[in-house]
Amino acid sequence: MSAPQRKPLPRVRSIGIAEAAYTSPFRSWHSRSSVRTKPRRAIEEEEPSGLVYFPPELVPVSEHALVQGLGADTVNRVLIQQLHTYLEFTSELEVGAVNPVTAMISRRRSGFDLPETMVEDAYKIYTDEAWHAQFSDDLGRQVAVKTGVGPSVFEEPNFFRKLKGFQLDLVPDEQRLVMIFFTIVSETLISAILDDIPEDPRVVMAVRELVADHAQDEGRHHAYFNRLLEFTWPRLNKTQRALIGPLLPEMILAFLEPDFVAIAGNLRACGLTAEQIDQVMTESYPAATVSAGIRASSKATIRHFERVGVVDDPRTAEALEASRLWP
Repeated sequence: MSAPQRKPLPRVRSIGIAEAAYTSPFRSWHSRSSVRTKPRRAIEEEEPSGLVYFPPELVPVSEHALVQGLGADTVNRVLIQQLHTYLEFTSELEVGAVNPVTAMISRRRSGFDLPETMVEDAYKIYTDEAWHAQFSDDLGRQVAVKTGVGPSVFEEPNFFRKLKGFQLDLVPDEQRLVMIFFTIVSETLISAILDDIPEDPRVVMAVRELVADHAQDEGRHHAYFNRLLEFTWPRLNKTQRALIGPLLPEMILAFLEPDFVAIAGNLRACGLTAEQIDQVMTESYPAATVSAGIRASSKATIRHFERVGVVDDPRTAEALEASRLWP
């Protein structure tokens, strides 16, 4: 008599060491995220005198002698315009770049086999980023009403123009990879704005509070996308690495280079002539100073590249060296 046939065991997806080690940075999201716990940030009816809407040190053109010579009203207008640029940048980044990627991940369409906890966390990031875009738009509208100075630049931010260039002539799967790594770069860079503004007593309180809310959420996002890099880069084949690797330094530069189109537009709105704008921008952004600032702001992302082995790929290492971001 033959032995009874056993039913095959149900197929269970294997869990690797990296997945087992993934600890969600969103375990306390419901009690800590700004969208769940923080109020709307509103500009006070009577702001204390002497406050600014953006730190002058983060806006080199505002400290140029020519701009200073045009008087305090012009300087303040330049700072307000820079706040509008920052808020527009935030909304465009969250809605146009980050959330398309978190949507891919949350709907399991990223092309990578990720831990279920990471899939679940992508929904939380999607919610956070939508809130960041909304509260940035809201504050910008408040600033325009309060000061009478609205945004003057409506072109796409520099990073978004660059992203479109990276994706040009690529097939959909390649475009998807570019989007994913573009977002990994954006979410692992360290922003001086998020670090400095919340603690700056010279800045209007609503701006400080909004940036602090954003920074707190982004700390969790940074941890998530750091781990996402660990799950994605090692799984790329040679062809995919040849596509993505050389683009990584260009992605860093897309975010950290000054957006000269926006800066020129802001100065134009403040009444400067084309000749004055050219002089102010040239003298406010020396190439060596800009390069040093980009290198400093990209250190955390470069460390992640080193740790995951991105720099072990010859083409990627060559591109990073050529950009002077590494070693």
